[in-house]
Amino acid sequence: MKCVDPGTDFVSWRDAARVLLEDAVPPNEVLWESSGGLFAAAPTDEQAPVASPIKVPAAFMDLAKSIACHRDPSRWALLYRLLWRITRGGERHLLAIASDPEMAKARQLEKNVHREIHKMHAFVRFKLIDTDADGRERYAAWFEPDHFIVEAAAPFFKKRFANMDWSIFTPKGCAHWNGTALTHTPGIPNNPVENPDALEAAWRTYYRSIFNPARLKVKAMQTEMPKRYWKNLPEADLIEELIGQSQQRVAHMLAEEPRPVKPTPKNAYLDKLRELSAEEQSANRVHEADDPPPGSIPT
Repeated sequence: MKCVDPGTDFVSWRDAARVLLEDAVPPNEVLWESSGGLFAAAPTDEQAPVASPIKVPAAFMDLAKSIACHRDPSRWALLYRLLWRITRGGERHLLAIASDPEMAKARQLEKNVHREIHKMHAFVRFKLIDTDADGRERYAAWFEPDHFIVEAAAPFFKKRFANMDWSIFTPKGCAHWNGTALTHTPGIPNNPVENPDALEAAWRTYYRSIFNPARLKVKAMQTEMPKRYWKNLPEADLIEELIGQSQQRVAHMLAEEPRPVKPTPKNAYLDKLRELSAEEQSANRVHEADDPPPGSIPT
């Protein structure tokens, strides 16, 4: 049995897996265990022999990058088994076999990670925490992901909030943007930005204003926004209140007198289109009147 430390991310696992693959070490002879584990091997100065690179499908690398973000400790062994089957097991098209049990497990892990990234993009709420001497503002946010997705999710925030400095703190890693560079630091156990500010109050006002009781579907809402995220959303404590008031608000909306239809705005281009459309419809009616009825013989 060969004990191998997978490290903490895709890159460290990839480097370890590459050496194992070149040495033709089968999956059942590998124990993926972090350094210091019960079966950890002593460090060695031996250099692995140089071998010709083994070609791996790009689709597998994309899959592996996603699965590496999952919290399941068995992910490293699963990835190496798939890699072995694709490269040395002759199953080059394994990724396309949805019915394969190991592929089904891999796709489920991938789906979990992608869903968690989507949730992070949707539920992170920044708070203003500081303004420097030049007037540049710094924001921070707290999020509690199930998986190690911070590095994968951070480029979205870099692109969307490029003009402000921000930090996202989580127990599974932190991301920081200063307008120039995106950096990452280890996770922290507690929320460092618990105090509400004016930005949070503004967001609560906005959320209350856009809440539409006529379109309320509680089960669907909780599916997309599970309750475990609510504690870190400034608008979350409004949800129960707004749900409770929804039926009364819908009844009030239905009882209101219909508002008068606003007149069509003056627009020369639209007026010309309406005129041409009316002329075309009139011409069509004239042609229909001149056409003989079906089954008749023209004279």
